Amino acid sequence: MRARLVSSTVAALALGALLLPGTAQASPAPAVPVVDVRAHDSTAGTALASGYNEPGTELRVTTGRTSSARWLEIDYQVQETGYWCGPAATRIALSALTGPPSQGELAAQLGTTEAGTDHISQVTDVLNARLGGGWYETKEMPNDPPTQGQRDLLWHDIVFDIDRGHPLVANIVAPPGNQPPGYPPDQTIYHYFTIFGYDAVDRTVLIADPASFGGNQIYWISFDQLATLIPPKGYSA
Repeated sequence: MRARLVSSTVAALALGALLLPGTAQASPAPAVPVVDVRAHDSTAGTALASGYNEPGTELRVTTGRTSSARWLEIDYQVQETGYWCGPAATRIALSALTGPPSQGELAAQLGTTEAGTDHISQVTDVLNARLGGGWYETKEMPNDPPTQGQRDLLWHDIVFDIDRGHPLVANIVAPPGNQPPGYPPDQTIYHYFTIFGYDAVDRTVLIADPASFGGNQIYWISFDQLATLIPPKGYSA
């Protein structure tokens, strides 16, 4: 697989105030870190943003495409509690399509508790309620490992949805030995994250991970690994 880069260099887009003579200096608006995602012949890396994204700040990934890859513009936030991965991943997906609500609003709408968000269908319902219409469907992947038919459908859904501007949200189970970058290696992690890009040549997918384990927030993983992480859960596409 060719190496990838999500640049850790961010562009600070602070807007200064226009001052009249004798007026006090206004505080600049919070900078908006912007991440440049690159595909193909690049050095591997991840995007980093500090802390839990204080109010008024955000990490933005700009849209892009190559001859074989495409990714969407998103507004990324680290999840604000240890059990709000569902709301945070839903918010990231919504941000590609509309002005997203807060994680707290989505947690209430999803019915998220300290035990987390019970089922991927809750994410599907909230995405459709927020966006109108019925684009999103719940796709179950009960077989572990998944069947070839389930793998083929997952890849089709990723390409079809992202080509039409819609990220996917996946409910995953990541046990020791099969984990995305930075995950605690001695724990099985039950989690939600957002899929917002793909590369058809390398068969890789671009993930926005609200957990930010080890600072890994935006990263590429192989489609084969993604297909093994989702069972026995499912995804919204």
